Amino acid sequence: MTKRTRPQAVALLSALLVSAAAAGCSGTGDPAPARLGESAGRAPSSAAGAPAGKGFTLVASGDVLPHTSVIQRASNDADGDGYDFRPMFSGVKPVVSAADLALCHMETIYGEEGGPFSGYPAFKSPPEVADGLKDAGYDGCSTASNHTLDDGAAGLRRTLDRFDKVGLKHAGSARTAAEAATVTTYTAGSAKVAHLAYTYDTNGYPLPEGQPWAVNLMKQDKIIADARAARKAGADVVLVSVHWGTEWQTEPDETQLSLGKALTASQTGSRPDIDLILGTHAHIPQPYEKVNGTWIIYGMGDQVAGEMFNYTGARDMRGNYGSIGRFTFAPPAAEGQRWQVTKAEFVPQMMDLSAGRVVNLARPSDRDDHESARDEIIEAVLSRGAAKDGLTLAQ
Repeated sequence: MTKRTRPQAVALLSALLVSAAAAGCSGTGDPAPARLGESAGRAPSSAAGAPAGKGFTLVASGDVLPHTSVIQRASNDADGDGYDFRPMFSGVKPVVSAADLALCHMETIYGEEGGPFSGYPAFKSPPEVADGLKDAGYDGCSTASNHTLDDGAAGLRRTLDRFDKVGLKHAGSARTAAEAATVTTYTAGSAKVAHLAYTYDTNGYPLPEGQPWAVNLMKQDKIIADARAARKAGADVVLVSVHWGTEWQTEPDETQLSLGKALTASQTGSRPDIDLILGTHAHIPQPYEKVNGTWIIYGMGDQVAGEMFNYTGARDMRGNYGSIGRFTFAPPAAEGQRWQVTKAEFVPQMMDLSAGRVVNLARPSDRDDHESARDEIIEAVLSRGAAKDGLTLAQ
């Protein structure tokens, strides 16, 4: 990523703010339906697609990747009594908890209570991570990643068991075939929102014997079929999380571009099958782009991570940068039409390793490292022209 001078950064931010003022930010043979999971959310539901329905706000954030140093920080924050991740997320809690629906990406799996725990390359995180996510205001997470099988079926099961215990939903991995066949849904505003999740690989770990459904792998036909099934089963809005892309590369790779184009082009009748794509995995912020009228976040970067080293072996601060996507959805004008994104925003954030905290960078700071991070995140997010389609920096 090219480092800009302060005047260049200011010019870019000014252009973004002008765009925000000028743009309205408005969006322009099926399989048998899957069973929808029990809805849960902050607002009552109403008839699907009813003109008098209530809109909602969605926030989504990037990889939660607790390295050994992050685990140690949580131990320190608990004063030696277990692990406390709540302070780590406190800086973004106001953004997350204010949304009608908030989704994270839990990249790693959990170890047994009390440990042992480990960081890279085979992660086993303290189960208390889930408690910290719930406290921050998250409703659920995508759990399909290249690390989902780091400790086999047992690790996957422990992770989802902890999610159940704290009241977080999950999409992308499953303990049983019945769970895998049940679409994760939420009620937000008057919308029934389906969340699907997939990963490009599991680092070579095979799917557990007899459990081909344990982790959703990224296959275009499957994603489209699942989205159509969710819609037929009653989903008003379909969100797809994809763990994809090339690590340490800001620009989306050919797979991201081609798959993103195919997924956003998929329609049933005149209605798109997928309403938003949320990308993770690259470790650094990647662009937002509207493709075929649908927003794609190619990569939100890391929300939580320790010191990150790129493929040259060099310490790379971008590995601690990320963005939170915030989208406002409005009900359709008529039954059967699409729910519209009427406002698209992003919140730059970073993992401040010296403080062990996730920092909201939406507003200017008097710290040079915070300002530098903010500028680089803005540059990456807007690098494919999202400002012209109405994406704005959250205030």
